[in-house]
Amino acid sequence: MDNPDPAGVPPLPAPGALVISAVVIPPAGGGQDAAGTLAHFRECQAMRAAEDMAVWGNLDRCLTDREALEYWRGSRSEERQLFLARIGSEAVGLCSVTLPLRDNTATAGIDVLVVPHRRRGGIGHALLGHAEAVARTRGRSSLGGFHEIPLDAPGGGARMLAAKSGTGHLPMDHPASAFAMSAGYRLEQVERSSRLALPAPGDQLARLQAEVLAHAGGYALTAWDDRCPEVLVAGYARLKVRMSTDAPTAGMDWEREDWDAARVREDESALARGGVQSSVVAAVHRPTGELVAYTVLTWRPEVPESLIQQDTLVAAEHRGHRLGMLVKVANLRRAQEKWPPARSVLTWNASENQHMLAINTALGFKPAGYEGEWQKRLG
Repeated sequence: MDNPDPAGVPPLPAPGALVISAVVIPPAGGGQDAAGTLAHFRECQAMRAAEDMAVWGNLDRCLTDREALEYWRGSRSEERQLFLARIGSEAVGLCSVTLPLRDNTATAGIDVLVVPHRRRGGIGHALLGHAEAVARTRGRSSLGGFHEIPLDAPGGGARMLAAKSGTGHLPMDHPASAFAMSAGYRLEQVERSSRLALPAPGDQLARLQAEVLAHAGGYALTAWDDRCPEVLVAGYARLKVRMSTDAPTAGMDWEREDWDAARVREDESALARGGVQSSVVAAVHRPTGELVAYTVLTWRPEVPESLIQQDTLVAAEHRGHRLGMLVKVANLRRAQEKWPPARSVLTWNASENQHMLAINTALGFKPAGYEGEWQKRLG
């Protein structure tokens, strides 16, 4: 929810002036009038890119065109609907709805964006109402949305809103926070985004690796690019299930995700079609041969200077052996060799996840912003 309107519900544009239309995404391999449909998709992409450049000064957080096109096609696990708003011939905003299909089927993800010069005119509330109506028609009773605020964002003020989890705060007077509260959403969780400058000092990584190896004698490391080896994919799927249950989610209505080898392969294929490359390092428990920890870094050729830290998980029964630091150090060293243009890594962690935040701090990550996770339960 990116700063659509301020608090309150401003008057809507004149009747009939605002038109909200579904963006048709052509399937992979064609089969539709791609030239016509992609024009609308590109307008949405241009709004996203302009917003990220205005807020962050870069496109590190923005999906590339290839990535976004693949994302909005959806998958067997999640339906995704994108809508474009116009006043006359002018594109003024967008909204989207994501609908899990295999698990968490009472929930929907909601997002709204209005171009800056059209804010404070009711468009944001109209878009939000449209997205919520789509979710209602699909029987969803719990709606979630998020927005990220830079550390130095203007309009922060002194008033802070505490997350219901009890950890983390957001500036109450920031336009995005005010919009979410005015629409009946509650701040459930705050995540901190952090950035690590690359290249990370080799001596520092070597020192950290030596320290953690002394605690991890019963474990071995394995690694792969893009596609998990067949012999490991079932264990990798089990860890992805654990990622959905073990990571802190505060009061968000997020339930266990159903992962199996087929879903892992679908996810890997979607990343590849979107032009996303990945590096995975995992820890294997020597006595049992089971995968017990993993971490993922991704890189996109269109944004060559930025890496994104994806999941990191250590199974609860194997914690205390410094496996989180072990796999992260190994993957950083690996990624720097694999993608030498990269100059930073972005990551996000729940404010209450102090253990992972401490690992990131030891690696040299610095705070970059705060992300609010908002939720609204429908009556």
